[in-house]
Amino acid sequence: MVKLSTLVTQFNELWPESGIEDWDRPGLMLGDLNQDISKVLLSVDITAGVLAEASSQDAGLIISHHPMFLRGVHSLSGDSAKGANVAFAIQHSLAVFSAHTNADFLDGGVSDTLGASLGLTKTGFLLASPQQGFIGELAKPLTLMDFARLTAKVLPPVAQGVMVAGDEDKMIQRVGLVAGAGDSYLGAALAADLDLFITSDLRHHPSQDFLEQSALTGETALMNIAHFAAEWLWLSRAAAQLSENFPDIEFVVSDLSTDPWNFVVMQ
Repeated sequence: MVKLSTLVTQFNELWPESGIEDWDRPGLMLGDLNQDISKVLLSVDITAGVLAEASSQDAGLIISHHPMFLRGVHSLSGDSAKGANVAFAIQHSLAVFSAHTNADFLDGGVSDTLGASLGLTKTGFLLASPQQGFIGELAKPLTLMDFARLTAKVLPPVAQGVMVAGDEDKMIQRVGLVAGAGDSYLGAALAADLDLFITSDLRHHPSQDFLEQSALTGETALMNIAHFAAEWLWLSRAAAQLSENFPDIEFVVSDLSTDPWNFVVMQ
């Protein structure tokens, strides 16, 4: 067993606080620093299901990508979902730690993991300062359709699947991506001379504007993948890294999908 305080010190070295965006609130959410930890569950989100899974597996700590308290919380009453989750965690001695924006663009971080999983060799960043986003290249070009099919196979299954805008026969080699919500990077993607830009949570108007401008400047294709799916791949990589540092602790990835959607009706 290892003290939670020792783990938190290591986490802050792996995922430095200097990399946290101003609006973000990762770190230790819940837990007694003197608690002994022998098993850790990794998940994208903290939900009632994930908390129950951790308890059933006798995990003393959950490492999530998304912070439990990302948005302002003004009440933890038992009749609120957040309050019920906090009460459950305390009752079952579950500590919660989150690594969010400070894990997104690190070497081997969330975006790097997605890129490597798609067969891309990293060549740079979408933004030079601060270094954010990912640019990589395929060893051999693929059509947009074939690359979309590859992406669908690599990612965990979700209701939305993989949504694509572009000529399905367009050859894809130079790809930019941001794992998670990335429509704020659409301008950088247009300027990066990409064949394809991949991200999540794309809204109607920013996507439409991107495609209209892209048609004038080089026809960069656009791929919208589920937020959960884009970030889930990193959990196994983080678990493997942590296992090397703490061989006496068991690190396991949650079996639960925390994607909000569970079915789609095709038209």
